[in-house]
Amino acid sequence: MVLAAGYGTRLRPLTEIRPKSLCPINNVPLLDLALDSVRPFADDIAVNVHYLAEQVIAHLDGVAVTVSDERALILGSAGALGLLREWINGRAVLVRNSDAFLTAGLDELVDGWDGQRPRLLGRARDSASDFGNVQYIGACLLPANVVLSLAAEPASLYDLIWKPAWDEGSLELVMTSGEFVDCGTPHDYLAANMLASDGHNVIGAGSVVEGSLERVVVWPGGTVAPNETLSNCIRVGRDLTVDAR
Repeated sequence: MVLAAGYGTRLRPLTEIRPKSLCPINNVPLLDLALDSVRPFADDIAVNVHYLAEQVIAHLDGVAVTVSDERALILGSAGALGLLREWINGRAVLVRNSDAFLTAGLDELVDGWDGQRPRLLGRARDSASDFGNVQYIGACLLPANVVLSLAAEPASLYDLIWKPAWDEGSLELVMTSGEFVDCGTPHDYLAANMLASDGHNVIGAGSVVEGSLERVVVWPGGTVAPNETLSNCIRVGRDLTVDAR
């Protein structure tokens, strides 16, 4: 299950133009990166949609996924699974946030899992985080019996599954060996692009760049005029420049 229904409010104004899941990282939409990461481990994949759903549905046309339509009501991470009860059909589930940029695959999350306890992919932090000093980084495994308990009503996996399991000592945490960026803000979105491109400017297809760039993402079809000098920002079209410092 790839979660792609969110509003992406912190990433505005970029998400006023396209949903966060379709914002490109080094010219590849976040959603495509998430799908690529789960395909080695899943026979069937679903993607939920709500905000700017038509764009996501159009993007997925011809892709072998099940689209879970939440346009009537956004359900959160737990409710999204509850809505897919029949599709899940008693199976365990791998859940992946579409807005999490990961440089490593999901092998560390999946390898050795016995299917009995919820398992989260995380990274250690120097201070208090989601679970002790471990930050959740957007991918988890849920046992079949846990998934069966979820209803199609607005709720989060943190509240219903992860926090209770953490409190009782049954939550399994696996650390990633790679880098992670939560692409929630323009600053972090730019950081993910710089990480993916080895620090180079990212120029989308069909863009015309005649000015000077330093740590800049130019979305497809963007324009940078000869007299412009841009740095640490995202350029969309001809006139929208989003500061990402």
